[in-house]
Amino acid sequence: MMEAEQIDRNTINEQFRKVQARIFRQFQKNPDLHALLFLIGMRELGQIQTKFTKEEKQHLMHIAVCKLLSEEGYYELEGSDKDGWPHWIATQQLPKMTMDEQEYLLKKQIIRYFGAL
Repeated sequence: MMEAEQIDRNTINEQFRKVQARIFRQFQKNPDLHALLFLIGMRELGQIQTKFTKEEKQHLMHIAVCKLLSEEGYYELEGSDKDGWPHWIATQQLPKMTMDEQEYLLKKQIIRYFGAL
């Protein structure tokens, strides 16, 4: 890994921890990456609902990933279904990435989403 890339990753990890701390202050729970995706999915759904099925939780996380990756041009909002759930279409194929690279990309977009960058 190049030195500049390592510095960028350290900056992203530091900013990500700030987002986690902000969410912790609000909800008194320490959010990991999955919890933040779930929260973004709920926010994008825009419906007040306290209980979700396991399948709905997976859909919420998918909505979040699509929303975050739409900022990189990989997805576009197609519209919402009759129940108000957003649907996204892939606009370009994601490059092959390691799990670490995927996590880095999502963290970067989560920081942008919460306005921490």
